[in-house]
Amino acid sequence: MIRAGDVPWSAQEVSDIEDAVMAALFGLGRLQPLIDDPDIENIEINGCDQVWLSYADGHDEQGPPIADSDTELIELLQLLAGRTGSAERTFTTAHPSLHLRLDDGSRLAAMAWTSPRPQVVIRRHRVRDVDLDGLIALGTLDTALVGFLRAALRAGKNIVVTGLQNAGKTTLIRALANEFAPMERFATIEKEFELYLHDLPDRHPRVMALEAREGSSEKDVVGHRAGEVTLTDLLTDALRMNLRRIIVGEVRGAEVIPMLEAMSTGDGSLCTIHARSAHHAVDRIVTLCLSTGGGMTDTFAYRLLAGSVDLLVHLDLVDESAIGGRKHRFLSQILEVNGLGETSRPTTTEVFGPGADGRAVPKHRPACLAELVRRGLDPAFFDHPHGTWDRPLNLVWGAS
Repeated sequence: MIRAGDVPWSAQEVSDIEDAVMAALFGLGRLQPLIDDPDIENIEINGCDQVWLSYADGHDEQGPPIADSDTELIELLQLLAGRTGSAERTFTTAHPSLHLRLDDGSRLAAMAWTSPRPQVVIRRHRVRDVDLDGLIALGTLDTALVGFLRAALRAGKNIVVTGLQNAGKTTLIRALANEFAPMERFATIEKEFELYLHDLPDRHPRVMALEAREGSSEKDVVGHRAGEVTLTDLLTDALRMNLRRIIVGEVRGAEVIPMLEAMSTGDGSLCTIHARSAHHAVDRIVTLCLSTGGGMTDTFAYRLLAGSVDLLVHLDLVDESAIGGRKHRFLSQILEVNGLGETSRPTTTEVFGPGADGRAVPKHRPACLAELVRRGLDPAFFDHPHGTWDRPLNLVWGAS
């Protein structure tokens, strides 16, 4: 270039080219700069040139193309699948979906051949080492909720965290787990690692992290994929591993029954489930129980739930980015499960419920209040009908 009279590359251009080469050979190619951006929360790809980025402050914008063609995008995904070292994890016309965890802890889900163009979603977990006090700073909890949840954990209450996608369920579970005593032995069981509590040895030196494994396309006589290890398999094995608590990252299928059985025989276990509200989560859990087959009745499913779950904790996501606002994630409801009622359904007490702006405020004192007070809860928190939120929630459409 110099001999030809061209202007040589600047030091910045050389550095950019080096980064691009490293990303192409050992990283995620043109996706790598997006993964490295700490402000990006989610990446949605609808074909190689339709990339949408969701930022932590709530705004969305279109990103640069991440491949020259959809074929190149599929080749990148196949390369990432091959790097896992698992022969069962493939991305082909015979197996048109892919679920991966990336090196930074992000979760990638992809589909192709079943849609006009390849579809990819990468969910980032920006907040990993967080505790309940840290969620006060993020605006998710107030001091009353922190005091209640901390006492509930110490009392060994089994907690189900509910909410819709992106509501912050994984972050809350991570914060709850970070309140465990350092020497407690517990297990995390996940489809793909998202909690990463095993990466915090100073907090959790005795954690046992378990991850499900996909099977090959070959099946045995009962339809079980060769080499497959399901969440149900892991839960069944974990019950013999001398654990006080079990955390299931997400319950969405047959693993609901061993999870409830683990809760009914132990204390302090946690899991998450998709639901529109804490009340809806009750029927959602029962529906999952009935969908597993085996002749279970709804009466028995309600009885199993009532004897296993102590608290249902619901998170809400209010997304005002379309009207110039931002995303707000906050805890809106805590239900205490009080056993079976006269209708053979669990009775519940709304301990915390939505206030004027939707955030949880004290409603009724729980039946287990004396037990929680012995574990450090200040009952004076229930004397604050508007909660103890340290700043107003300025919703565009509602009251502040």
